[in-house]
Amino acid sequence: MSVEQSIQTKISQALQPTHLQVMNESHMHNVPPGSESHFKLVIVSATFDKQPSVRRHQKIYQILSEEMQNGVHALSLKTFTPEEWAEQSPTIPASPQCLGGSKENS
Repeated sequence: MSVEQSIQTKISQALQPTHLQVMNESHMHNVPPGSESHFKLVIVSATFDKQPSVRRHQKIYQILSEEMQNGVHALSLKTFTPEEWAEQSPTIPASPQCLGGSKENS
């Protein structure tokens, strides 16, 4: 199972989201082709109700602790309750290109 599939499965089972997007953004960073090290997650779940974003993010890092210890370098997390999601614009802003490593002067 790929890292992306593992993330999808674990988040789905733990949070039962009404909307989940798992995007591998590794290609935007200074990593070998085919890497699975940088991900953006958009998660809509009722379990986030009355939780500040810090608690939401802590929960996700707990769920994905194995992945974080085994090659996932970065997570961009966008977390919403169903009500917050309904109020959002239909698009999530694109992530910026990485400026670290050899890409800094590109």
